[in-house]
Amino acid sequence: MNKVLIYDTTLRDGTQAEGVSLSGNDKILIAEKLDDFGIDYIEGGWPGSNPKDISFFRKAKKKNFLHAKIAAFGSTRRANTAVDKDYNTKTLLEAETPVITIFGKSWGLHVEKVLRTSFDENLKMIFETVQFLKKHDREVIYDAEHFFDGYKDDPEYAIRTLKSAEEAGADCLVLCDTNGGTLPWEIDEIIKKVNKATNVSLGIHVHNDNGMSTANSIIAVKAGVVQIQGTINGYGERSGNADLCAIIPNLQLKVGSRIVPDVKLTELTEVSRFVDELANRRPYDKAPYVGASAFAHKAGMHVNAVEKIPQSFEHVDPGSVGNRRRILVSELSGQSNVLIKAIEFGLDINKSNPETKKIVETLKKMENKGYEFEGAEASFKLMMNRILHGEKKYFDLKSFRILVEKRGRGKPISEATVRLKVKNTPLYTAAEGDGPVNALDNALRKALIKFYPGLEKVHLEDFKVRVIDAKAGTAAKVRVFIESRDEHDFWSTIGVSENIMEASWEALIDSLEYKLLKDEKKQQESEKTGNK
Repeated sequence: MNKVLIYDTTLRDGTQAEGVSLSGNDKILIAEKLDDFGIDYIEGGWPGSNPKDISFFRKAKKKNFLHAKIAAFGSTRRANTAVDKDYNTKTLLEAETPVITIFGKSWGLHVEKVLRTSFDENLKMIFETVQFLKKHDREVIYDAEHFFDGYKDDPEYAIRTLKSAEEAGADCLVLCDTNGGTLPWEIDEIIKKVNKATNVSLGIHVHNDNGMSTANSIIAVKAGVVQIQGTINGYGERSGNADLCAIIPNLQLKVGSRIVPDVKLTELTEVSRFVDELANRRPYDKAPYVGASAFAHKAGMHVNAVEKIPQSFEHVDPGSVGNRRRILVSELSGQSNVLIKAIEFGLDINKSNPETKKIVETLKKMENKGYEFEGAEASFKLMMNRILHGEKKYFDLKSFRILVEKRGRGKPISEATVRLKVKNTPLYTAAEGDGPVNALDNALRKALIKFYPGLEKVHLEDFKVRVIDAKAGTAAKVRVFIESRDEHDFWSTIGVSENIMEASWEALIDSLEYKLLKDEKKQQESEKTGNK
């Protein structure tokens, strides 16, 4: 198997995805992360298209990338324009990157209807641009845009466009499935024919419009390509680009290609989430290899099997890509699920404990009422802890009241008042917030922080409401999920009620109690260590 080079285009093609925008500083941080991970090429953007990309290349020149080569991206010269006078070509050189990637037209439809030029002029545009850039000592990668559609329409002309780039000195010819509609066996057949017709390294760049970008990229390697272009998390226009977070582990763990050092492959999940964070995107739980659900097990029989023999329900070791096994709890759970979760939570329990059966029964009763603990593990841990050790009350709620007032055309104002008893001390607090739940959270913590200072570090990250039975209309039960975070980790809690504020209160209380329990156990462990 030939060495396969990975060409990342997250910073250019990935930012063309709907809802994705990266600042210049974000792009530098991602480039440094990809370089450290072991990516071979990082495409920084199109220097002739916008000031942000120009700024990126200026900053990138001052960075010491240890592994990756930075590439600037652009097009062939304009039709009927001298290459040394072409603005875009000149800006590619001004980026001063060691690699320049240019795209050209392979499909007669685009030549005639989009460029509105002749087939011969298109061949000259490709040849002259590649030749000009090579004369300036650049590594030149030629992206043959819409190549597979062009080949199926007119194979002879599509090959001629590649030969123009090859004869001009291109270092790699990248075959692009720009519309993302080609099937794997077509990819295989066409690449093998192109290999016979050309004498330079081939690459692949596919989009995911038919859901086969990973399969198409892998089969392209089997057919002989030595470079794969893609993006982290599959960012890209329409349905996205080929997802490097699926392609890299498939090649390394399944095909046998050496893509990155094994120790770096264990950082793949971290890389995926790092890019999501900077792009302000919530990680996709169902993503292969790196998703939170990629190694999640729910059915009792599955959990029992994976506990005995992990490979019975896991195609690779989760740790090989930096992910972890997750055991979910629901009405489908058996004792195996509960016992594994207890071990995760550090609780002392086994199958012979009567509490184990009680936890399973309680879980199923609560899920029948509308609770869903697989997305609220902190609430489940609290429930287990209460059954095993009894309920510990950090405070007693006497009452709460929420007022929402709309004044004229201004924004509504929410105010919450809370009556509590903490360590035999009665408290009454009031606070405003951006909304009713925020106001309630502010009032509650205002009362508690003087007794539990650790709560000051808790932040509500997300708040979700789901209607459980829509047919009941406004009388329907709602399920509220709250995601909270402190300086170390994050956790999720749940509340269920016909009253949205009651459900919110329940989830909010669980969130704060989980933090208090966490801090208490940390303190106990610290004291044990100190005594030793």
